Amino acid sequence: QVQLVESGGGLVQAGGSLRLSCAASGLTFSWYAMGWFRQVPGKEREFVSGISWNGGTTYYADSVKGRFTISRDNDKNTVYLQMNSLNPEDTAVYYCAADHSRPETVGRTLQDYDYWGQGTQVAISS
Repeated sequence: QVQLVESGGGLVQAGGSLRLSCAASGLTFSWYAMGWFRQVPGKEREFVSGISWNGGTTYYADSVKGRFTISRDNDKNTVYLQMNSLNPEDTAVYYCAADHSRPETVGRTLQDYDYWGQGTQVAISS
């Protein structure tokens, strides 16, 4: 079965950095666009960043543009999210997701994605 496993979350001070990883199994990774979303309690899950099957197209939410970088390694079946200049508003559970229907583009809604990981907690202290 398909599994997406996030890692790399934790507690850091404002201004710090984290690198999230999402390891995929049970699917042909290069056939999927990948995305990162985040959610805080009481709020809807929101799009953070996405990357097409070959990395040729990326997209970022305005709130993270210039601070976060998404990348992928198809040989390792892994997508990454490098997060710099973190601030308390970035505190959330971060989820990765896989989109089979539109691998050449970047979906930005929950409905665009077929599979989801369990999430990793990111907490930023002020």
